[in-house]
Amino acid sequence: MSVYTTEIASDKIPSDNVIHQRLLSAYHYAKPFIKGDLLELGCGEGRGVELLAPIADSYVGIDKIQGVIDGLAKRFPQYQFMSGVFPPFPFEDNQFDTIITFQVIEHVRKDDAFIKEIHRVLKPGGKALITTPNIRMTLSRNPWHEREYTGNELTELCKKYFSSVEMKGIAGNDKVMSYHEQNRASVQKIMRYDVLNLQYRLPASLLRIPYDILNRMNRNKLNESDDELVKSITWNDFKLADQNEHNLDLFCLLTK
Repeated sequence: MSVYTTEIASDKIPSDNVIHQRLLSAYHYAKPFIKGDLLELGCGEGRGVELLAPIADSYVGIDKIQGVIDGLAKRFPQYQFMSGVFPPFPFEDNQFDTIITFQVIEHVRKDDAFIKEIHRVLKPGGKALITTPNIRMTLSRNPWHEREYTGNELTELCKKYFSSVEMKGIAGNDKVMSYHEQNRASVQKIMRYDVLNLQYRLPASLLRIPYDILNRMNRNKLNESDDELVKSITWNDFKLADQNEHNLDLFCLLTK
């Protein structure tokens, strides 16, 4: 089962390439931190399994979509996959050496409990890696997100449970930022019709379908207008950077 929406970017849809590569880059930059027993919270369709699972002693992936989990279990029978909605997590205290959760916390209603649970199931000395969009670079409201964070906001949340919190970010090079600015201009053209500011006034549930339709149309338009740029961008065009409000994503390293 595949789930290809604009919220779950696909490596099989040309106009999704920039988003796919941006998400993929986090897995590459996570590699030096992976050791021991690895848990991925929100594994999705398994974008990073082949990169990270082989360098861990064991791998467990959990996500809420049963069909996707079933597909991953068939593709990777050597690893463990389970479906579930979290928090809480169905794991023992101090069970994992490393936890990764990429582009997930913005979807979690109880983010405080989410961080608390990550701390609980990490072994002493274990590390957790979190990525999430940087709200400073967001172009419009995303109705699939419960909230978005600044680097300082996510740091303060994590410090409630972790004494060691290092905030970094995923930044783009000139090619990536050229695409980002084209995207910004295109989104602003669409948003000019929202004269009543309905994107912030209406319930998220009413906005999700029109958001997805407009987002897909926008990505296709950007691809058609400059497909050489869109298809040329790879994960190497994204860099792990020090904390900066212009980073596209937050990349947070927690140590228990």
